Amino acid sequence: MPLFSYEGSNAEEILFDNFDDLIENNNFCAGAVLYNNEIDPSSPGFWGNDASVEEVLHTINTCSHVEIYPDIFGLQPNSSEMSDAMDVARGGQFLTVPSNYPEEGWYHYDDWTCDYECMAMEYLYWCIVANMGLLDNNMICSGISNEWELCTPEEFQDIDILMHTIITNPEYKIPQLAPDGNYCPNNSLLLEDSVNRCLIKTIDILGRDNHNSSFYLEIYDDGSSEKKYILNK
Repeated sequence: MPLFSYEGSNAEEILFDNFDDLIENNNFCAGAVLYNNEIDPSSPGFWGNDASVEEVLHTINTCSHVEIYPDIFGLQPNSSEMSDAMDVARGGQFLTVPSNYPEEGWYHYDDWTCDYECMAMEYLYWCIVANMGLLDNNMICSGISNEWELCTPEEFQDIDILMHTIITNPEYKIPQLAPDGNYCPNNSLLLEDSVNRCLIKTIDILGRDNHNSSFYLEIYDDGSSEKKYILNK
C-alpha cells in the first residue's frame, strides 16, 4: 500500500502519473493510500485517530478477496453474497445515494461521490471492524452513527446475519482480531538462518522492475525483503 508523507506530495504525483501503466504492465494493485498524519501507532484502528487499519483492509480486500472470491465479495449490484447482504443492510438496493435511507437499514453511507462499488468496499470494512470490536466505544459509536449503526460484535452477529456468516467463514481468512500495536514474534524466527535464501526480484518504490533507482527493494524466495539505498547516486 502506498504511504506518503502528505497529500499532494511529489511521490504521490509520480504514483498517479504512472498508475495505469503499473496496473496494466507491472501487476500492481492498490486499494487505498495512506498519509503520515493519518497514522497513530498508539491507537491502531481507533476511529478518528488512526486510519491505517481501514486503508490496509481496503488494500487487502481489493487486491485479494474481491479478486479471488468474486461470487462472495463482488462489488457490482447482484454480483455476490456481499452485494446482496449490503442491499439488506441499506434497506434496499440503491445504485446512488438516496435522499433518505429506509429506517430498517443500519448502513447508510451518504457520500455522493461514492458509487455502488465504493459503497460495497466501505461496507466490507465496517463489517470487519465491527466484528473485531473496534467500534465498541460510546464516542466512536456516536461519531459513526450517521453511517453505521452496529457498534459491538454482538450487534453485528445478531443483526447482519448474512455478512457475519461471510466474515467469520475461515475459508476467506478475514482478520478476526483487532490489532493492538503489540506483536511478539517467535524468537526462533529472529535467529533463522538466511544464508540459503535467493534473490528473485528487485523493484523500485512503485513496484516496477528497476535496477537503476537510488532506493529499491530486494525480494527473496523465502518471502523476506530488504530495503536498499544508494546514497551517491
